[in-house]
Amino acid sequence: MWPVGTDDLPAWDFDELAHAGKEHLDALYVAGYDEKSPTDWRNDVGTLQALGIGSSSTVVDLGAGTGAFAEAIAERVRRVVAVDVSPAMVAALRAQGIEAVQAGFLTYQHTGDPPDAITTRNALHHLPDFWKVVALSRIAAMLRPEGVLLLRDLVFSFDPAHAASAIHAWLKTAPTDPAQGWTAAQLADHIRSEYSTFTWLLEPMLERAGFEIKERDLGASGIYVAYLCIRR
Repeated sequence: MWPVGTDDLPAWDFDELAHAGKEHLDALYVAGYDEKSPTDWRNDVGTLQALGIGSSSTVVDLGAGTGAFAEAIAERVRRVVAVDVSPAMVAALRAQGIEAVQAGFLTYQHTGDPPDAITTRNALHHLPDFWKVVALSRIAAMLRPEGVLLLRDLVFSFDPAHAASAIHAWLKTAPTDPAQGWTAAQLADHIRSEYSTFTWLLEPMLERAGFEIKERDLGASGIYVAYLCIRR
């Protein structure tokens, strides 16, 4: 955890719950989350298995949401811990019998054997860049040596000069029905109020935190990136 202030100094830590997005704190929204955002986890599970993550391994999922990944990996590992800052998400996780901790990137305190792998999907962008570095450094310190980080998120790989056209093209692909995914208005709000960054900023953060980037998939849109990293 980070300092919360003293008698003569103000608090300067970042409140992850306040920046989690109001919808993620709403039990009704959480109940429909998986239908709104279905994900095929087979590639991530297969990637971890190919790297030796198996029946004796511990996996931590940061920003676990309703636990779809935790459920997909659970039978293949010794222990999976689902971590989310939202009390509504944690309640949904525990209702499924998943080991769940209400915490964020900056507050989760791991107990037991060091994780062999940590995954996070569509969550790191809730932190400004300063706090991304803090979070990645905490993840590296938590992992065993040569542990795995799978990071997927909205990260921009387009040239800043092309930002307007890239964002416009992305918004044009959004569904109009919010039950089918994030609408253009919701994605525009993400650009305005959340903290997605550029690959050329995030990658030095990963390296400075102690990771070697082994693979990256930039995707076709320039909006979404997947990283496979190994703790040095």
